[in-house]
Amino acid sequence: MKIEKPQILLTNDDGIRSPGLWAAAAALEAIGYVTVAAPREQSSGMGRSLPNTTDGLITPEQLQVNDRIWTVYAVGGSPAQAVLHGALEVMPRLPDLVVSGINYGANIGSGVTISGTVGAALEAAALGIPSLAISLDTKLEHHLSYSQEVDFSAAAFFTAYFGGKLLQKQMPSDVDVLKVEIPAQATQETPWEITRLSRVRYYHAEKPERTSWDQPTVMGYRVNESWREASADSDVHALFTRKHVSVTPLSLDLTSRVLPEMLEKLLS
Repeated sequence: MKIEKPQILLTNDDGIRSPGLWAAAAALEAIGYVTVAAPREQSSGMGRSLPNTTDGLITPEQLQVNDRIWTVYAVGGSPAQAVLHGALEVMPRLPDLVVSGINYGANIGSGVTISGTVGAALEAAALGIPSLAISLDTKLEHHLSYSQEVDFSAAAFFTAYFGGKLLQKQMPSDVDVLKVEIPAQATQETPWEITRLSRVRYYHAEKPERTSWDQPTVMGYRVNESWREASADSDVHALFTRKHVSVTPLSLDLTSRVLPEMLEKLLS
């Protein structure tokens, strides 16, 4: 009897042309059948948004991966919408695994809900699908780019490694997404460790430089130097102090861990 290969849906927030996406596709092919559905445009910073201004168009395209031509699907929408269209329209059934990445730049600390990489994985988790969000630390000038200077080989290795584990093992009930961060100089031998999400905001928003509010602009960002204060068990500390691969379990349950009776007393 022929055994069906695991079905993997791959997306990212950098868009269908991202070299990080194709590095992940090449690596994941070894562990399952990969369907690629990703935003038509660069869509970083969209979080888990489902904007009603998108067109939802799905356009098949031909791209070369692993020395053969793949049919991939460019989606007119956010990363989370690409997951929904890919899982519910493009694929014949719900995938066994959703992978979001490999992202240009780390997604760490208290700003992760901004991340389209993480948002896509959370949307998949809400469908009940094991999900992996994977990012590679890069220089700021490589963010929002398709730079060929970035080496995704180590990140691709860990994409297949942790993707394989999610296919093979049943995660604890409160683990909805594995968020994996790869150091810039990582190799396949780089140690990995389980971490917590840091409360430090690694990227700080910067006030736009303009003379009038009617001038179009975007909100910039910079590295928050207080990242060195991040706790030793955090994703920030593992990535930048220990230079380890950070593996953070995320939950869809955003409920605070305060004791209910304590909060009830404060509010009464």
